[in-house]
Amino acid sequence: MKLVRYGRAGAEKPGLIGRDGALRDLSRVVKDITPEALSPAGLKRLRAVKTDRLPVVRGRPRLGCPLSGIGKMVCIGLNYTDHAQEVGLALPTEPLLFIKANSAINGPADAIVRPRGAVKLDYEVELGAVIGRDARNVSEADALRHVAAYCIVDDVSERAFQMEHGGTTTKGKSADTFAPIGPYLVTADEVGDPQALEVWTTVNGQARQRGTTANMIFTVRHLVAYVSRFMSLRAGDIISTGTPAGVAHGMKPPRYLEPGDVVEMGITGLGAQKSRIVER
Repeated sequence: MKLVRYGRAGAEKPGLIGRDGALRDLSRVVKDITPEALSPAGLKRLRAVKTDRLPVVRGRPRLGCPLSGIGKMVCIGLNYTDHAQEVGLALPTEPLLFIKANSAINGPADAIVRPRGAVKLDYEVELGAVIGRDARNVSEADALRHVAAYCIVDDVSERAFQMEHGGTTTKGKSADTFAPIGPYLVTADEVGDPQALEVWTTVNGQARQRGTTANMIFTVRHLVAYVSRFMSLRAGDIISTGTPAGVAHGMKPPRYLEPGDVVEMGITGLGAQKSRIVER
């Protein structure tokens, strides 16, 4: 299933994309796409719905973040071999974790706002693994049973905030609008192997990132198990699993985003985002 939330910001309705590609209203079935809807029982209920009987949503409404009530966003740094090479860093021996503030969450086609004082704005296409059932100290063998769905996350970064102002990575990752998510959640059964997906980014139509999740240093399975050792993963949490080579910071010279630039990114089977950079 491809689950979405549509409508104006703050008043989104639940929906799904049918096999015919039409957006259909789910509000008679669930009040919203919440962590509860992604539980095993919630997904069973949604799978029983006769999609072709749901009302078709006319026009082209705005798509919001496809999940309401996200608990936390746990992000993984330096998790692709080619990205580590482009920034000249050794491959990590354990996953590098940081938290992205929930106030950064944005719709997949909403504007990305360059904050005041930002001079090194960057993009990162990432596979998001959405937790559907609570996980604490889970084994790798059981880890993917806790993943309900996958989505695209743009881990927008301000490299000067991240690297030149002391402290931790989080401050360069958490400005408002720095986490476009979607366009939809695709349930794990439809995605199949999360290590066999192509990922890409363009800026103003020019190719920047082109990679595959096969090049992750730490697989989704490993990451879910690893993170669950250090904190409880709750239904509705998202693990954003890192980005491949081609980020602006890794180019020589760097080619950071400027107001007016249009960033598009996609992942196999998960759709695509398209966001314009604007000045605050």
